[in-house]
Amino acid sequence: MKQINSKPRTSKKGNLTEEIKALLDERVERYNTLSFIENDPVRIPHLFTKKQDIEIAGLIAATLAWGQRITVINKSKDWLQRMDYAPHDFIINSSKKDLSVFKNFKHRTFNETDALVFLNFLKSVYQKHASLEKLFVVDEEELTIEQGLIRFADKFYSHENFQKRTAKHIPSPAKKATCKRLSMYLRWMVRKDNKGVDFGIWQNIKMSQLTCPLDVHVERVARKLKLLKRNTLDWQAVLELTEQLRKLDASDPVKYDFALFGLGIEEGWR
Repeated sequence: MKQINSKPRTSKKGNLTEEIKALLDERVERYNTLSFIENDPVRIPHLFTKKQDIEIAGLIAATLAWGQRITVINKSKDWLQRMDYAPHDFIINSSKKDLSVFKNFKHRTFNETDALVFLNFLKSVYQKHASLEKLFVVDEEELTIEQGLIRFADKFYSHENFQKRTAKHIPSPAKKATCKRLSMYLRWMVRKDNKGVDFGIWQNIKMSQLTCPLDVHVERVARKLKLLKRNTLDWQAVLELTEQLRKLDASDPVKYDFALFGLGIEEGWR
């Protein structure tokens, strides 16, 4: 790992240092670019222009996002191909017979049973709402998206076609899970800037309410920079890290996901 100054200057931002902020701001500029898309699961929703297709493809890619990124991309494409690359139309209009195209679908522990649970759940949502955003929205005064994540998971668990085995693919803060993949998904849907990576198609959730996706790469770098001290990797750790990032940018703390992830996976910080 590249060493930062052993005597960092004290920042007006609190216990963070100007040097760390400068480092992370520079890495945000480096990694929050269109070149980032090529090898990241976020390229999957970028295949679409229709709002509902983007949010469905994004949820698929985020749900399957564990393991090698190229495998995640290929498996997400496999899923979408089975829907003829028209996910919203397929979900709204598919019959039970149409769903048979998911026979033998598998990615690690996610299988055809899980896919059918997702598809039936999404169909029930789109029969009532124009967008998945409705399930995640929290009150404006809420500091984070926590209650939206809990509501989304509760709706998923209570759906009539729900299978207990599928619960692990939609975690909840109520169960102390880090909700890494859902936090990443929400970043894609909510964050809006002029860089072209995140979509910003959801208008009723504030960027300041997002929580940082906490994977092993982000965790390692965050601990090195003393942005994360909690020993247990759980929802409280997510809140701790996000609060530290909020001190760097209160309106858009999760932009630093680009920096932490990039330092970990692209630059090999350990």
